[in-house]
Amino acid sequence: MRIGWIDVLKRVYGETIYSSMAQGILSQYHDLEWVNVGLHHFKKYLYPIVLYRLWRISGEREIWIRNFDSIVMMPYDGIKGKNIALLFHVDFSTQPAYLRPLLAALEKTFYHNLKKAEAIITISKYWQNHFLARGYPKVHLIYNAFDINQFQFEDEEISHFKRKFRLVGKPIIYLGNCQPIKGVVEAYKNLEDLKVHFVTSGRREVHIPALNLNLDYRSYLLLLKSSSVVITMSKFKEGWNRTAHEAMLCKTPVIGSGLGGMKELLEEGGQIICGEFTDLREKVSFALKHPEIGEGGYQFARQFSIERFNGEWLNLIENLAKEG
Repeated sequence: MRIGWIDVLKRVYGETIYSSMAQGILSQYHDLEWVNVGLHHFKKYLYPIVLYRLWRISGEREIWIRNFDSIVMMPYDGIKGKNIALLFHVDFSTQPAYLRPLLAALEKTFYHNLKKAEAIITISKYWQNHFLARGYPKVHLIYNAFDINQFQFEDEEISHFKRKFRLVGKPIIYLGNCQPIKGVVEAYKNLEDLKVHFVTSGRREVHIPALNLNLDYRSYLLLLKSSSVVITMSKFKEGWNRTAHEAMLCKTPVIGSGLGGMKELLEEGGQIICGEFTDLREKVSFALKHPEIGEGGYQFARQFSIERFNGEWLNLIENLAKEG
Protein backbone atom coordinates (compact mmCIF):
# COMPACT_ATOMS: atom_id res chain seq x y z
CA MET A 1 0.00 0.00 0.00
CA ARG A 2 1.27 3.49 -0.82
CA ILE A 3 1.12 5.83 2.18
CA GLY A 4 2.06 9.51 2.39
CA TRP A 5 3.02 11.01 5.75
CA ILE A 6 3.10 14.82 6.05
CA ASP A 7 5.13 16.49 8.83
CA VAL A 8 6.13 20.05 9.63
CA LEU A 9 8.80 19.89 12.35
CA LYS A 10 12.13 18.07 12.32
CA ARG A 11 13.02 18.97 15.90
CA VAL A 12 12.60 16.10 18.38
CA TYR A 13 9.55 16.42 20.63
CA GLY A 14 7.26 13.75 22.05
CA GLU A 15 5.15 14.15 18.92
CA THR A 16 8.05 13.52 16.56
CA ILE A 17 9.16 10.47 18.55
CA TYR A 18 5.65 9.02 18.34
CA SER A 19 5.44 9.76 14.62
CA SER A 20 8.87 8.27 13.97
CA MET A 21 7.85 5.02 15.68
CA ALA A 22 4.65 4.79 13.63
CA GLN A 23 6.54 5.56 10.43
CA GLY A 24 9.03 2.84 11.31
CA ILE A 25 6.45 0.07 11.56
CA LEU A 26 4.43 1.23 8.54
CA SER A 27 7.52 1.38 6.35
CA GLN A 28 8.25 -2.28 7.11
CA TYR A 29 4.97 -3.40 5.54
CA HIS A 30 4.00 -0.61 3.15
CA ASP A 31 5.47 1.87 0.70
CA LEU A 32 5.74 4.92 2.96
CA GLU A 33 6.75 8.35 1.66
CA TRP A 34 7.68 10.89 4.34
CA VAL A 35 7.04 14.51 3.33
CA ASN A 36 8.49 17.17 5.65
CA VAL A 37 8.23 20.88 4.94
CA GLY A 38 11.53 21.43 6.66
CA LEU A 39 11.44 23.42 9.91
CA HIS A 40 13.91 22.55 12.65
CA HIS A 41 12.34 25.03 15.08
CA PHE A 42 8.85 26.43 14.85
CA LYS A 43 8.99 30.20 14.42
CA LYS A 44 5.69 32.05 14.16
CA TYR A 45 6.86 34.42 11.44
CA LEU A 46 7.65 31.42 9.22
CA TYR A 47 4.12 30.03 9.39
CA PRO A 48 3.07 31.49 6.00
CA ILE A 49 6.03 29.59 4.49
CA VAL A 50 4.76 26.40 6.17
CA LEU A 51 1.32 26.85 4.66
CA TYR A 52 2.81 27.61 1.25
CA ARG A 53 4.90 24.44 1.32
CA LEU A 54 1.90 22.39 2.41
CA TRP A 55 -0.16 23.90 -0.40
CA ARG A 56 2.45 22.75 -2.92
CA ILE A 57 2.32 19.07 -1.86
CA SER A 58 0.57 16.90 -4.42
CA GLY A 59 0.26 13.26 -5.37
CA GLU A 60 -2.00 10.25 -5.08
CA ARG A 61 -1.66 7.63 -2.34
CA GLU A 62 -4.10 5.15 -0.89
CA ILE A 63 -3.71 6.89 2.48
CA TRP A 64 -2.32 10.22 3.64
CA ILE A 65 -1.49 10.88 7.30
CA ARG A 66 -1.81 14.56 8.21
CA ASN A 67 -1.19 16.84 11.19
CA PHE A 68 -3.05 19.99 12.28
CA ASP A 69 -1.39 22.28 9.74
CA SER A 70 -1.91 19.88 6.85
CA ILE A 71 -5.60 19.57 7.78
CA VAL A 72 -5.89 23.37 7.59
CA MET A 73 -4.61 23.22 4.01
CA MET A 74 -6.56 20.10 3.02
CA PRO A 75 -8.97 21.69 0.47
CA TYR A 76 -6.19 23.57 -1.30
CA ASP A 77 -3.37 21.07 -1.86
CA GLY A 78 -3.09 18.59 -4.71
CA ILE A 79 -3.38 15.45 -2.61
CA LYS A 80 -5.65 12.54 -3.55
CA GLY A 81 -6.47 9.58 -1.34
CA LYS A 82 -7.97 8.79 2.06
CA ASN A 83 -6.92 11.03 4.94
CA ILE A 84 -5.99 10.17 8.52
CA ALA A 85 -5.56 13.02 11.00
CA LEU A 86 -2.94 12.31 13.66
CA LEU A 87 -3.66 14.81 16.44
CA PHE A 88 -1.80 15.07 19.74
CA HIS A 89 -3.47 18.18 21.13
CA VAL A 90 -5.22 21.35 19.96
CA ASP A 91 -4.65 24.11 22.50
CA PHE A 92 -3.45 27.65 21.74
CA SER A 93 -4.19 29.05 25.20
CA THR A 94 -0.54 29.75 25.98
CA GLN A 95 0.10 31.70 22.78
CA PRO A 96 0.51 35.51 22.86
CA ALA A 97 -2.72 37.54 22.81
CA TYR A 98 -1.86 39.25 19.53
CA LEU A 99 -1.80 35.86 17.77
CA ARG A 100 -5.07 34.54 19.13
CA PRO A 101 -7.42 36.02 16.49
CA LEU A 102 -5.35 34.37 13.74
CA LEU A 103 -5.10 31.10 15.66
CA ALA A 104 -8.85 31.13 16.31
CA ALA A 105 -9.46 31.44 12.55
CA LEU A 106 -7.02 28.61 11.84
CA GLU A 107 -8.67 26.44 14.50
CA LYS A 108 -12.12 27.07 13.00
CA THR A 109 -10.81 26.12 9.56
CA PHE A 110 -9.16 23.03 11.02
CA TYR A 111 -12.35 21.72 12.65
CA HIS A 112 -14.31 22.35 9.46
CA ASN A 113 -11.81 20.50 7.26
CA LEU A 114 -11.46 17.68 9.78
CA LYS A 115 -14.93 16.47 8.73
CA LYS A 116 -13.34 15.29 5.49
CA ALA A 117 -10.86 12.96 7.22
CA GLU A 118 -11.71 9.25 7.10
CA ALA A 119 -10.20 8.68 10.55
CA ILE A 120 -8.70 10.56 13.50
CA ILE A 121 -5.95 9.14 15.70
CA THR A 122 -5.41 10.50 19.22
CA ILE A 123 -3.07 9.37 22.01
CA SER A 124 -5.23 9.72 25.14
CA LYS A 125 -8.83 9.30 26.24
CA TYR A 126 -9.07 13.04 26.92
CA TRP A 127 -8.51 13.95 23.27
CA GLN A 128 -10.48 10.99 21.98
CA ASN A 129 -13.47 12.20 23.99
CA HIS A 130 -12.83 15.77 22.86
CA PHE A 131 -13.24 14.89 19.17
CA LEU A 132 -16.11 12.49 19.77
CA ALA A 133 -17.98 15.22 21.67
CA ARG A 134 -17.53 17.53 18.69
CA GLY A 135 -19.29 15.01 16.48
CA TYR A 136 -16.42 13.23 14.73
CA PRO A 137 -17.39 9.54 14.73
CA LYS A 138 -14.19 7.74 13.70
CA VAL A 139 -11.74 8.59 16.47
CA HIS A 140 -9.13 5.95 17.27
CA LEU A 141 -6.96 5.84 20.38
CA ILE A 142 -3.39 4.57 19.93
CA TYR A 143 -1.26 5.19 23.00
CA ASN A 144 2.45 5.97 23.10
CA ALA A 145 4.86 3.04 23.24
CA PHE A 146 8.17 2.48 25.01
CA ASP A 147 11.00 -0.04 24.85
CA ILE A 148 11.09 -1.21 28.45
CA ASN A 149 14.57 -2.68 27.96
CA GLN A 150 15.97 0.85 27.78
CA PHE A 151 14.95 1.43 31.39
CA GLN A 152 17.43 -0.93 33.03
CA PHE A 153 20.18 0.85 34.98
CA GLU A 154 23.31 -0.15 36.87
CA ASP A 155 24.11 1.60 40.16
CA GLU A 156 27.57 2.59 38.92
CA GLU A 157 26.06 4.10 35.76
CA ILE A 158 23.79 6.28 37.88
CA SER A 159 26.63 7.26 40.23
CA HIS A 160 28.86 8.18 37.30
CA PHE A 161 26.14 10.40 35.84
CA LYS A 162 25.70 12.26 39.13
CA ARG A 163 29.44 12.78 39.56
CA LYS A 164 29.90 13.93 35.97
CA PHE A 165 27.37 16.75 36.36
CA ARG A 166 28.11 17.46 40.04
CA LEU A 167 24.65 16.40 41.14
CA VAL A 168 25.68 14.83 44.44
CA GLY A 169 24.94 15.56 48.07
CA LYS A 170 21.36 16.77 47.60
CA PRO A 171 18.14 15.49 46.01
CA ILE A 172 17.67 16.23 42.31
CA ILE A 173 14.47 17.86 41.11
CA TYR A 174 13.97 17.77 37.37
CA LEU A 175 11.81 20.73 36.37
CA GLY A 176 11.25 19.57 32.78
CA ASN A 177 12.10 20.79 29.32
CA CYS A 178 13.37 24.38 29.50
CA GLN A 179 10.35 26.02 27.84
CA PRO A 180 7.93 28.58 29.32
CA ILE A 181 4.88 26.53 28.29
CA LYS A 182 6.23 23.62 30.37
CA GLY A 183 5.86 25.73 33.53
CA VAL A 184 9.53 25.63 34.54
CA VAL A 185 9.65 29.31 35.56
CA GLU A 186 6.67 29.09 37.91
CA ALA A 187 7.82 25.73 39.25
CA TYR A 188 11.24 27.10 40.11
CA LYS A 189 9.84 30.24 41.77
CA ASN A 190 7.68 28.11 44.06
CA LEU A 191 10.53 25.73 44.97
CA GLU A 192 13.65 27.90 44.91
CA ASP A 193 14.27 27.79 48.68
CA LEU A 194 14.50 23.97 48.75
CA LYS A 195 17.99 22.54 49.32
CA VAL A 196 18.08 20.50 46.11
CA HIS A 197 19.70 20.43 42.69
CA PHE A 198 17.37 21.98 40.11
CA VAL A 199 17.80 20.67 36.55
CA THR A 200 16.14 21.39 33.22
CA SER A 201 16.96 19.94 29.82
CA GLY A 202 16.73 20.63 26.11
CA ARG A 203 17.13 23.93 24.30
CA ARG A 204 17.12 26.74 26.85
CA GLU A 205 14.16 29.02 26.08
CA VAL A 206 13.95 30.65 29.52
CA HIS A 207 16.65 31.54 32.03
CA ILE A 208 16.28 30.33 35.60
CA PRO A 209 19.00 29.40 38.15
CA ALA A 210 18.91 25.71 37.27
CA LEU A 211 21.42 23.47 35.55
CA ASN A 212 20.30 23.02 31.95
CA LEU A 213 21.58 19.92 30.16
CA ASN A 214 21.48 18.99 26.49
CA LEU A 215 21.73 15.22 26.64
CA ASP A 216 21.61 12.17 24.42
CA TYR A 217 18.70 9.86 25.12
CA ARG A 218 20.55 7.48 27.45
CA SER A 219 21.91 10.36 29.53
CA TYR A 220 18.44 11.91 29.62
CA LEU A 221 17.03 8.67 31.03
CA LEU A 222 19.84 8.63 33.60
CA LEU A 223 18.77 12.13 34.62
CA LEU A 224 15.20 10.94 35.16
CA LYS A 225 16.43 7.90 37.07
CA SER A 226 18.78 9.99 39.23
CA SER A 227 16.08 12.52 40.09
CA SER A 228 14.16 12.29 43.35
CA VAL A 229 11.15 13.97 41.75
CA VAL A 230 10.22 14.77 38.14
CA ILE A 231 7.95 17.77 37.59
CA THR A 232 5.75 18.18 34.50
CA MET A 233 3.77 21.34 35.18
CA SER A 234 2.74 22.02 31.60
CA LYS A 235 0.48 25.06 31.14
CA PHE A 236 -1.32 23.71 28.07
CA LYS A 237 -3.49 20.64 27.52
CA GLU A 238 -0.98 17.92 26.75
CA GLY A 239 -1.62 15.04 24.38
CA TRP A 240 0.00 12.68 26.92
CA ASN A 241 3.44 13.48 28.34
CA ARG A 242 6.39 11.31 27.38
CA THR A 243 8.62 12.82 30.07
CA ALA A 244 6.20 11.84 32.81
CA HIS A 245 5.81 8.37 31.32
CA GLU A 246 9.57 7.88 31.01
CA ALA A 247 10.06 9.03 34.60
CA MET A 248 7.51 6.46 35.74
CA LEU A 249 9.43 3.77 33.86
CA CYS A 250 12.48 4.94 35.83
CA LYS A 251 10.47 4.43 39.05
CA THR A 252 10.78 8.15 39.84
CA PRO A 253 7.79 9.95 41.40
CA VAL A 254 6.08 12.46 39.11
CA ILE A 255 4.18 15.63 39.96
CA GLY A 256 2.31 17.22 37.07
CA SER A 257 -0.39 19.70 36.21
CA GLY A 258 -2.54 16.92 34.78
CA LEU A 259 -3.77 19.08 31.91
CA GLY A 260 -5.18 17.30 28.87
CA GLY A 261 -4.15 13.69 28.39
CA MET A 262 -1.55 13.91 31.16
CA LYS A 263 -4.30 13.53 33.76
CA GLU A 264 -5.09 10.00 32.57
CA LEU A 265 -1.42 9.04 32.77
CA LEU A 266 -0.86 10.44 36.27
CA GLU A 267 -4.13 9.19 37.75
CA GLU A 268 -3.88 5.68 36.34
CA GLY A 269 -0.22 5.51 37.37
CA GLY A 270 -0.81 6.67 40.93
CA GLN A 271 1.25 9.85 40.58
CA ILE A 272 0.57 13.32 41.97
CA ILE A 273 -1.56 15.96 40.23
CA CYS A 274 -0.91 19.56 41.23
CA GLY A 275 -3.54 21.98 39.97
CA GLU A 276 -1.87 25.17 41.24
CA PHE A 277 1.76 26.21 41.28
CA THR A 278 1.28 27.51 44.83
CA ASP A 279 0.61 23.93 45.97
CA LEU A 280 3.76 22.57 44.34
CA ARG A 281 6.10 22.92 47.30
CA GLU A 282 3.82 20.85 49.53
CA LYS A 283 3.47 18.18 46.83
CA VAL A 284 7.24 18.00 46.31
CA SER A 285 7.89 17.69 50.05
CA PHE A 286 5.44 14.79 50.18
CA ALA A 287 7.00 13.06 47.17
CA LEU A 288 10.51 13.38 48.64
CA LYS A 289 9.29 11.54 51.73
CA HIS A 290 7.51 8.83 49.69
CA PRO A 291 9.80 7.53 46.93
CA GLU A 292 7.66 4.38 46.77
CA ILE A 293 5.21 6.39 44.64
CA GLY A 294 7.54 5.67 41.75
CA GLU A 295 7.12 1.91 42.03
CA GLY A 296 3.38 2.14 41.44
CA GLY A 297 3.97 4.37 38.46
CA TYR A 298 6.30 1.79 36.95
CA GLN A 299 3.72 -0.99 37.13
CA PHE A 300 1.27 1.08 35.10
CA ALA A 301 3.76 2.61 32.66
CA ARG A 302 5.32 -0.70 31.65
CA GLN A 303 2.11 -1.85 29.94
CA PHE A 304 2.59 0.43 26.92
CA SER A 305 4.44 -1.98 24.71
CA ILE A 306 5.87 -1.45 21.24
CA GLU A 307 4.18 -4.67 20.11
CA ARG A 308 0.72 -3.30 20.95
CA PHE A 309 1.52 0.02 19.30
CA ASN A 310 2.70 -1.65 16.10
CA GLY A 311 -0.30 -3.95 15.91
CA GLU A 312 -2.83 -1.16 16.43
CA TRP A 313 -1.26 1.03 13.74
CA LEU A 314 -1.10 -1.78 11.18
CA ASN A 315 -4.67 -2.90 11.90
CA LEU A 316 -6.03 0.62 11.56
CA ILE A 317 -4.26 1.25 8.24
CA GLU A 318 -5.29 -2.08 6.76
CA ASN A 319 -8.92 -1.78 7.90
CA LEU A 320 -9.18 1.73 6.48
CA ALA A 321 -7.82 0.53 3.14
CA LYS A 322 -10.54 -2.12 2.96
CA GLU A 323 -13.35 0.38 3.45
CA GLY A 324 -15.05 1.68 0.33
